[in-house]
Amino acid sequence: MQNLSKSRYVQGVTCKKKCWLSIHKPEEAKEMNKDSIFENGNKVGDLARKLFGKSILIDYNLGLEGMILETKKRLKEQPNIICEASFHYDGNFCAVDILKNDKDGVEIYEVKSSTSLDNIYIDDISYQTWVLKKCDMNVKKSFIVYINSKYIKNGEFNIHEFFHIEDVTSKINLKEVGNNIEEYKKIINSDREPNIDLSLSCHTPYDCPYFEYCTKKLPKPNVFDIGWKTNFDKKIEMYKRNHITFEDVLKYESLNEKALEQVKYELNDLSPKINIDSIKEFLNKLTYPLYFLDFESYQSVIPTIDGTRPYQQICFQYSLHYYLEENGKLYHKEFLSDDYEGNPMIELSKKLCEDIPLNSCVLVYNQTFEKARLKEMAELFSEHHNHLLNIRDNIIDLMVPFFKQDYYQKEMQGSYSIKKVLPSLFPNDESLDYHNLDQVHKGDEASNAYLSLKSLEEEQAKKLRDNLLKYCKLDTYAMVKIYDELKTLIKEK
Repeated sequence: MQNLSKSRYVQGVTCKKKCWLSIHKPEEAKEMNKDSIFENGNKVGDLARKLFGKSILIDYNLGLEGMILETKKRLKEQPNIICEASFHYDGNFCAVDILKNDKDGVEIYEVKSSTSLDNIYIDDISYQTWVLKKCDMNVKKSFIVYINSKYIKNGEFNIHEFFHIEDVTSKINLKEVGNNIEEYKKIINSDREPNIDLSLSCHTPYDCPYFEYCTKKLPKPNVFDIGWKTNFDKKIEMYKRNHITFEDVLKYESLNEKALEQVKYELNDLSPKINIDSIKEFLNKLTYPLYFLDFESYQSVIPTIDGTRPYQQICFQYSLHYYLEENGKLYHKEFLSDDYEGNPMIELSKKLCEDIPLNSCVLVYNQTFEKARLKEMAELFSEHHNHLLNIRDNIIDLMVPFFKQDYYQKEMQGSYSIKKVLPSLFPNDESLDYHNLDQVHKGDEASNAYLSLKSLEEEQAKKLRDNLLKYCKLDTYAMVKIYDELKTLIKEK
């Protein structure tokens, strides 16, 4: 007999099939790389326990029965604050993040590492409220604790300004919870897989790890392979009308022009599209010296640096390839901070201003990221303010020719991401293959690698730093190769 936890209950709310699969076919789940999400959740959860002062933590190592028994014991010591207070009723289990245990009843506080209040959090705390009430607890109020995105650290960290605490008691429907529990238990204790079709819940509120499993029988390519900012709502709408193959889509659907191009190119195996005049126009905007810039950064859910907010990107590294003159020698500079405990942006911003002269043309790929980081650093460091903004104001986005489809080929599969563009242009160039790198192959790995450096032995740290430098260097070298390829194209035409 399978029981329900609050996580399984929430799965059932989003998709009953996902709830069944998590028990009967967990091996079909695609790994979703949630390490950073869990880590942030743990950090925020640990911090939230300090909101009400001294608290008692129920230890997970006690096991389910031990946690429940320890909770019963601690409940008698009211008033107090109990973290991970554990309850069980008729096969339904939950551990409450923070339980304010007063003499006249309790208050439930569910902690989230989000910066907004999502409806799924109401389902989460509703389940907990139902279980506690069934355990004869007088639940006075239920609260969601989440992050204030506008909080900026200045001086001593202020935990009460960092968190929002919202009373959601009036939004809880206990009758609905009871009905859901009854239905979900029948489903998860059946050997038969629920016959539930694809819907918006496949990507809302979270990407489902079983999406590939649920779409494996669809022909390839299909409506869910369409790119060019065709949102999932549109794809589901087409799917529901049985417009699934690219042939169906081309016959019956009105798509944005770029998505339509993708479908046509893949369906008809068309040759690359090259708009020479537009590419020339783009290249003519570039001047020398010409710099190719890429940052690496990490996010800190709990800001530790003055002037920063929750989840702000903290730059710790950059790579810089550059030409001093047209058809000249290619040079390279780089920076990787060793300030693991302080603010890596201090030295980085100083070095960047030394490496990029004023009024230089700077190429990046997807300018939104680099421009935002430069603006943030300019606001933090008055001594470099004007220079950093000058770099920002002279940025040109190498993504533009691909975003505008002035250069497009079917291998790009509806994407203008550099991770799609690069192998499409250079399919056999092993020097541009990120899979050939050691330890660090993508952005999130770079972030995690940098954050781990402070805890490594000297030799391990040196090896990892070398591999971080190689990864970031490949990012800007890839831009150089793309730029050179565009120049070659217009010469040949």
